[in-house]
Amino acid sequence: MSNKAWAIVPAAGAGRRMQSSIPKQYLSLAGSPVISHTLSRLSRHPAIAGIVVAVAEDDQTFDRVQLPENKSVVRVTGGQNRSDSVLNALDWLCEQPEIPDWVLVHDAARPCIRQSDLDQMFSVLRAHPVGGLLGMPITDTVKRTDANGQVIETICREQLWRAATPQMFRPQVLRQAISDASKQGLAITDEASAIEASGQQPQMVAGHNDNIKITVPADLALAEQFLQRQETA
Repeated sequence: MSNKAWAIVPAAGAGRRMQSSIPKQYLSLAGSPVISHTLSRLSRHPAIAGIVVAVAEDDQTFDRVQLPENKSVVRVTGGQNRSDSVLNALDWLCEQPEIPDWVLVHDAARPCIRQSDLDQMFSVLRAHPVGGLLGMPITDTVKRTDANGQVIETICREQLWRAATPQMFRPQVLRQAISDASKQGLAITDEASAIEASGQQPQMVAGHNDNIKITVPADLALAEQFLQRQETA
């Protein structure tokens, strides 16, 4: 195994908000499953040596997905939660004879990741002591409400970001951080939150707004538009 970076793609979720009979990573986007676009984008980057995909134990669809031929793609069994899936993938990586320097965890349902954003992550984080994540500054006015939807306050948006993926950390450090957070019963919504819970400070790296996560049906059409624009840019 090369000591370059490897990517982890957690893909064991059902994506119930898509109101679909199949998981959202397998929905058709521009003629191919969403996850095919995601894996293709990751595999194109020269610093990424391989990809570990964590899928549900009973997943019978992944084996029919056309995988990139230029990089190794390894399937592992995912867990009940995202963090469980990432941890299973990290377990596999950390058991290999040569552990990569970095791991990039990327959502299966973010098929529009740009090569330039990956370039920026490696440029900013390669020498960083902790690692970091891709994100976008919040430009909208942000309100906090009570349980009934009544506005309580307007929150200053300065230095507020929307966290995205990839999120790039040292494999052993991330593995320990997720494991410790799980033992403490902490809610881990992304890898950076596990790193934060361990007392470390990830670096935010500015990315493009078209790196959307497909969550609701309307996102598919938007993602297709973004893919088309990126290919012709």
